[in-house]
Amino acid sequence: MRVLIVSDLHANWPALEALREPHDVCLCLGDLVDYGCDPAPVIDWVRRHVHACVRGNHDHMVAQYVTTNGYSGFRYLSGVTRPVSQQRIEAEHRRFLADLPLTRFLTLGGKRFLLVHATPRDPLDEYAAADVDFWKRRIAGLGVDVVCVGHTHQPYVLQVEGTTIINPGSVGLPRDGDPRLSYAVWEDGRVTLHRAEYDVEQAVRRIQEADLPDQAKEMLACVLRHGSLHNGSQRTAPAPASNGTHSR
Repeated sequence: MRVLIVSDLHANWPALEALREPHDVCLCLGDLVDYGCDPAPVIDWVRRHVHACVRGNHDHMVAQYVTTNGYSGFRYLSGVTRPVSQQRIEAEHRRFLADLPLTRFLTLGGKRFLLVHATPRDPLDEYAAADVDFWKRRIAGLGVDVVCVGHTHQPYVLQVEGTTIINPGSVGLPRDGDPRLSYAVWEDGRVTLHRAEYDVEQAVRRIQEADLPDQAKEMLACVLRHGSLHNGSQRTAPAPASNGTHSR
Protein backbone atom coordinates (compact mmCIF):
# COMPACT_ATOMS: atom_id res chain seq x y z
CA MET A 1 0.00 0.00 0.00
CA ARG A 2 1.28 3.44 -0.98
CA VAL A 3 0.15 6.21 1.39
CA LEU A 4 0.56 9.89 0.49
CA ILE A 5 0.88 12.11 3.58
CA VAL A 6 0.37 15.88 3.29
CA SER A 7 0.03 18.74 5.74
CA ASP A 8 -0.18 22.52 6.03
CA LEU A 9 -1.75 23.21 2.66
CA HIS A 10 -2.55 26.79 3.70
CA ALA A 11 -4.89 27.70 0.86
CA ASN A 12 -2.11 27.45 -1.73
CA TRP A 13 -4.00 26.00 -4.66
CA PRO A 14 -1.15 26.31 -7.23
CA ALA A 15 1.02 24.13 -4.98
CA LEU A 16 -1.64 21.54 -4.22
CA GLU A 17 -2.73 21.35 -7.85
CA ALA A 18 0.85 20.50 -8.82
CA LEU A 19 0.99 17.46 -6.52
CA ARG A 20 0.97 14.42 -8.78
CA GLU A 21 2.31 11.62 -6.54
CA PRO A 22 0.72 8.21 -7.26
CA HIS A 23 -0.92 6.72 -4.17
CA ASP A 24 -3.57 4.35 -2.89
CA VAL A 25 -4.60 6.43 0.13
CA CYS A 26 -4.03 10.08 1.04
CA LEU A 27 -3.80 11.34 4.63
CA CYS A 28 -3.92 15.04 5.56
CA LEU A 29 -2.68 16.50 8.84
CA GLY A 30 -4.55 19.79 8.80
CA ASP A 31 -4.13 23.53 8.26
CA LEU A 32 -6.01 23.78 5.01
CA VAL A 33 -6.58 27.53 5.34
CA ASP A 34 -4.94 30.93 6.08
CA TYR A 35 -1.84 32.56 4.56
CA GLY A 36 -2.87 31.61 1.02
CA CYS A 37 -5.81 33.01 -0.91
CA ASP A 38 -7.60 29.93 -2.28
CA PRO A 39 -9.13 28.13 0.72
CA ALA A 40 -12.26 26.87 -1.09
CA PRO A 41 -10.57 24.79 -3.84
CA VAL A 42 -8.08 23.43 -1.29
CA ILE A 43 -10.89 22.30 1.03
CA ASP A 44 -12.78 20.83 -1.92
CA TRP A 45 -9.67 18.87 -2.97
CA VAL A 46 -9.32 17.44 0.54
CA ARG A 47 -12.99 16.47 0.62
CA ARG A 48 -12.66 14.63 -2.69
CA HIS A 49 -9.25 13.00 -2.39
CA VAL A 50 -8.30 12.51 1.26
CA HIS A 51 -9.12 9.31 3.12
CA ALA A 52 -8.58 10.79 6.59
CA CYS A 53 -7.90 14.36 7.73
CA VAL A 54 -7.44 15.99 11.14
CA ARG A 55 -8.01 19.56 12.25
CA GLY A 56 -5.16 22.05 12.37
CA ASN A 57 -5.00 25.17 14.51
CA HIS A 58 -5.78 27.40 11.54
CA ASP A 59 -8.74 25.22 10.55
CA HIS A 60 -10.05 25.53 14.11
CA MET A 61 -9.65 29.31 14.19
CA VAL A 62 -11.38 29.83 10.84
CA ALA A 63 -14.24 27.46 11.73
CA GLN A 64 -14.76 29.11 15.12
CA TYR A 65 -14.27 32.73 13.97
CA VAL A 66 -11.20 33.18 16.17
CA THR A 67 -9.19 36.31 15.46
CA THR A 68 -5.41 36.51 15.75
CA ASN A 69 -3.82 39.85 16.57
CA GLY A 70 -0.11 40.10 16.02
CA TYR A 71 2.42 42.57 14.76
CA SER A 72 5.35 40.47 13.64
CA GLY A 73 6.12 37.26 11.79
CA PHE A 74 3.61 34.54 11.17
CA ARG A 75 1.28 35.72 13.92
CA TYR A 76 0.86 38.95 11.97
CA LEU A 77 0.33 37.05 8.71
CA SER A 78 -2.19 34.76 10.37
CA GLY A 79 -4.20 37.74 11.55
CA VAL A 80 -4.25 39.69 8.30
CA THR A 81 -5.03 36.69 6.09
CA ARG A 82 -7.81 35.33 8.33
CA PRO A 83 -10.44 37.66 6.76
CA VAL A 84 -9.50 36.30 3.31
CA SER A 85 -10.14 32.76 4.54
CA GLN A 86 -13.46 33.80 6.08
CA GLN A 87 -14.63 35.66 2.99
CA ARG A 88 -13.65 33.02 0.43
CA ILE A 89 -15.31 29.95 1.92
CA GLU A 90 -18.96 28.92 2.11
CA ALA A 91 -20.92 27.58 5.07
CA GLU A 92 -20.30 24.00 3.91
CA HIS A 93 -16.53 24.57 3.96
CA ARG A 94 -16.72 25.98 7.47
CA ARG A 95 -18.77 23.00 8.64
CA PHE A 96 -16.20 20.65 7.13
CA LEU A 97 -13.39 22.34 9.03
CA ALA A 98 -15.38 22.36 12.26
CA ASP A 99 -16.17 18.66 11.96
CA LEU A 100 -12.58 17.55 11.46
CA PRO A 101 -11.38 15.44 14.42
CA LEU A 102 -8.43 16.50 16.54
CA THR A 103 -6.92 13.01 16.30
CA ARG A 104 -7.57 9.99 14.15
CA PHE A 105 -6.51 6.37 14.63
CA LEU A 106 -6.64 4.01 11.66
CA THR A 107 -5.03 0.84 10.35
CA LEU A 108 -3.35 0.78 6.94
CA GLY A 109 -1.26 -2.01 5.51
CA GLY A 110 -1.49 -3.87 8.81
CA LYS A 111 0.03 -0.93 10.75
CA ARG A 112 -1.68 1.24 13.35
CA PHE A 113 -1.49 4.96 12.49
CA LEU A 114 -2.20 8.04 14.61
CA LEU A 115 -2.85 11.31 12.80
CA VAL A 116 -2.59 14.62 14.67
CA HIS A 117 -1.70 18.13 13.55
CA ALA A 118 0.73 19.07 16.34
CA THR A 119 1.35 16.38 19.01
CA PRO A 120 -0.69 13.73 20.83
CA ARG A 121 -0.37 15.78 24.04
CA ASP A 122 -1.55 19.04 22.42
CA PRO A 123 -3.21 18.30 19.06
CA LEU A 124 -3.43 21.89 17.84
CA ASP A 125 -0.55 23.96 19.16
CA GLU A 126 2.49 22.14 20.54
CA TYR A 127 5.58 22.57 18.39
CA ALA A 128 7.40 19.25 17.90
CA ALA A 129 10.94 19.36 16.64
CA ALA A 130 12.80 16.30 15.36
CA ASP A 131 13.93 15.26 18.83
CA VAL A 132 13.89 11.63 19.98
CA ASP A 133 13.69 12.42 23.71
CA PHE A 134 10.77 14.78 23.14
CA TRP A 135 8.87 12.15 21.20
CA LYS A 136 9.54 9.36 23.69
CA ARG A 137 7.36 11.23 26.19
CA ARG A 138 4.66 11.98 23.63
CA ILE A 139 4.14 8.42 22.34
CA ALA A 140 4.36 6.52 25.65
CA GLY A 141 1.39 4.17 25.93
CA LEU A 142 -0.12 4.99 22.54
CA GLY A 143 0.45 1.53 21.07
CA VAL A 144 0.79 2.72 17.47
CA ASP A 145 3.29 1.95 14.75
CA VAL A 146 3.23 5.31 12.95
CA VAL A 147 2.52 8.85 14.18
CA CYS A 148 1.91 11.46 11.47
CA VAL A 149 2.20 15.13 12.46
CA GLY A 150 2.51 18.52 10.79
CA HIS A 151 2.42 22.08 12.18
CA THR A 152 6.17 22.82 12.07
CA HIS A 153 6.46 23.09 8.25
CA GLN A 154 9.73 21.19 8.72
CA PRO A 155 9.88 17.67 7.20
CA TYR A 156 11.47 14.84 9.15
CA VAL A 157 11.28 11.11 9.92
CA LEU A 158 12.26 9.65 13.30
CA GLN A 159 12.40 6.13 14.69
CA VAL A 160 11.47 6.24 18.37
CA GLU A 161 11.29 2.97 20.31
CA GLY A 162 9.65 1.05 17.48
CA THR A 163 7.37 3.89 16.38
CA THR A 164 7.91 5.89 13.21
CA ILE A 165 7.28 9.64 13.49
CA ILE A 166 6.55 11.30 10.15
CA ASN A 167 6.33 15.02 9.54
CA PRO A 168 5.79 15.59 5.81
CA GLY A 169 6.53 19.31 5.97
CA SER A 170 4.24 21.78 4.20
CA VAL A 171 2.63 21.67 0.79
CA GLY A 172 1.51 25.29 0.86
CA LEU A 173 4.12 27.24 2.84
CA PRO A 174 7.46 25.46 3.42
CA ARG A 175 9.66 27.15 6.03
CA ASP A 176 12.86 25.13 5.87
CA GLY A 177 14.60 27.24 3.27
CA ASP A 178 13.33 25.17 0.34
CA PRO A 179 10.28 26.70 -1.39
CA ARG A 180 9.30 23.50 -3.19
CA LEU A 181 6.18 21.78 -1.85
CA SER A 182 6.94 19.02 0.64
CA TYR A 183 5.21 15.71 1.37
CA ALA A 184 5.88 12.15 2.52
CA VAL A 185 5.11 8.69 1.20
CA TRP A 186 4.73 5.58 3.38
CA GLU A 187 4.88 2.35 1.42
CA ASP A 188 4.88 -1.02 3.16
CA GLY A 189 6.80 0.32 6.15
CA ARG A 190 9.29 2.45 4.23
CA VAL A 191 9.07 6.25 4.46
CA THR A 192 10.43 8.72 1.93
CA LEU A 193 10.32 12.52 2.00
CA HIS A 194 9.72 14.29 -1.29
CA ARG A 195 9.89 17.79 -2.78
CA ALA A 196 8.20 18.98 -5.96
CA GLU A 197 8.38 22.15 -8.01
CA TYR A 198 5.28 24.23 -8.64
CA ASP A 199 4.46 27.62 -10.12
CA VAL A 200 5.47 29.78 -7.16
CA GLU A 201 4.90 32.98 -9.10
CA GLN A 202 1.28 32.02 -9.68
CA ALA A 203 0.86 31.69 -5.92
CA VAL A 204 2.57 35.07 -5.45
CA ARG A 205 0.19 36.65 -7.98
CA ARG A 206 -2.78 35.29 -6.05
CA ILE A 207 -1.38 37.01 -2.95
CA GLN A 208 -0.74 40.26 -4.81
CA GLU A 209 -4.33 40.33 -6.12
CA ALA A 210 -5.84 39.90 -2.65
CA ASP A 211 -7.03 42.66 -0.34
CA LEU A 212 -4.03 42.50 1.97
CA PRO A 213 -1.61 45.10 3.35
CA ASP A 214 1.44 45.65 1.16
CA GLN A 215 3.69 44.46 3.97
CA ALA A 216 1.82 41.16 4.20
CA LYS A 217 2.09 40.68 0.45
CA GLU A 218 5.84 41.28 0.61
CA MET A 219 6.32 38.89 3.52
CA LEU A 220 4.24 36.10 1.99
CA ALA A 221 5.99 36.48 -1.37
CA CYS A 222 9.30 36.11 0.46
CA VAL A 223 8.24 32.87 2.15
CA LEU A 224 6.80 31.45 -1.05
CA ARG A 225 9.93 32.25 -3.04
CA HIS A 226 12.57 31.39 -0.44
CA GLY A 227 10.97 29.03 2.07
CA SER A 228 11.71 31.52 4.84
CA LEU A 229 10.74 34.91 6.21
CA HIS A 230 14.35 35.78 6.89
CA ASN A 231 15.22 37.51 3.65
CA GLY A 232 14.81 41.10 4.78
CA SER A 233 11.02 41.02 4.77
CA GLN A 234 10.22 40.33 8.41
CA ARG A 235 9.26 43.70 9.84
CA THR A 236 7.21 44.96 12.73
CA ALA A 237 3.70 46.03 11.77
CA PRO A 238 1.70 48.71 13.56
CA ALA A 239 -1.07 46.65 15.14
CA PRO A 240 -2.81 46.11 18.49
CA ALA A 241 -1.12 43.94 21.09
CA SER A 242 -1.52 40.20 20.61
CA ASN A 243 -4.44 38.42 22.26
CA GLY A 244 -2.24 35.42 22.93
CA THR A 245 -3.54 33.23 20.09
CA HIS A 246 -0.79 30.90 18.91
CA SER A 247 -0.15 30.54 15.20
CA ARG A 248 2.30 28.54 13.19
